[in-house]
Amino acid sequence: MKSKLLRSFLFPATSVLLMLTPFAIVFLVYSMVFCGSESAVAIASYVIAAYTLTVWCIKIPSLIRFFKCFSKSNKYLNMWKSDPRLRIKLTLYGTLLWNTAYSLLQLGLGFYHSSFWYFSMAGYYISLAAMRFYLVKYTRKNENNMLEELKKYRICGIVFLVMNLAVSLMIFFMVYWNRTFTHPPITAIAMAAYTFTAFTMAIISIVKYRKYQSPVYSAAKSISLASACVSMLTLESTMLTAFGDGSMDAASRRIMLASTGGVVSLFIIVLAVYMIVTSSKKLKGLNNE
Repeated sequence: MKSKLLRSFLFPATSVLLMLTPFAIVFLVYSMVFCGSESAVAIASYVIAAYTLTVWCIKIPSLIRFFKCFSKSNKYLNMWKSDPRLRIKLTLYGTLLWNTAYSLLQLGLGFYHSSFWYFSMAGYYISLAAMRFYLVKYTRKNENNMLEELKKYRICGIVFLVMNLAVSLMIFFMVYWNRTFTHPPITAIAMAAYTFTAFTMAIISIVKYRKYQSPVYSAAKSISLASACVSMLTLESTMLTAFGDGSMDAASRRIMLASTGGVVSLFIIVLAVYMIVTSSKKLKGLNNE
């Protein structure tokens, strides 16, 4: 009887865990925001959160086995794993929808508030959406023409240079007008987790997709990397506001934002020049052949 209870405690049913997880998250957030760190409610939320996390960690091996069996038997997942073109295409469609919606939101806020800050944000996301739409049009044809892919790769590099103007405006507003993002600490932590994950995945994808020797694939992943770099800049502004203890003066804040912004802007320029120069050389070689 005791062994059954212990097993049920350490290995609860998945349905129980799925119900317990959102409760533990909401309870923990509530205790962090509205209760003191040493209150009985906070201690209870810590215990429940620790228990939920521990049980999920114990179930990791069985979850891995389940997903391996599921992926082998599911034809759609097999198509996803075996077809890099399909993965790129679906990723482009998703990011295109996101960029378009977010750029329209920023544009609407720009007209509503008559703010050049929102207009610069809209210009940045519109540039990303334009490049992704340009690549989506190509991938819809399901072609593999190196000459055409190199041309599109070079055009994306040119658009990167234009997009850097919007990024420079954003940096100017952050530094000169001390424009920052104000978010609660929990939201800032969530943004940090998302930004670092997106940055890491963008780097991994660029390295991973180099083996396919496809300029279109490389262009799609370069767009994701540039987007992640700008997200790092906005994240720095958010973290300085959310976790600043007042010890840093406005001048030091401006120096930090200007330094990071300069590195991000320079990186986008270097990336754009590399794409233009590399594609131009390869196009010249193909034309000579």
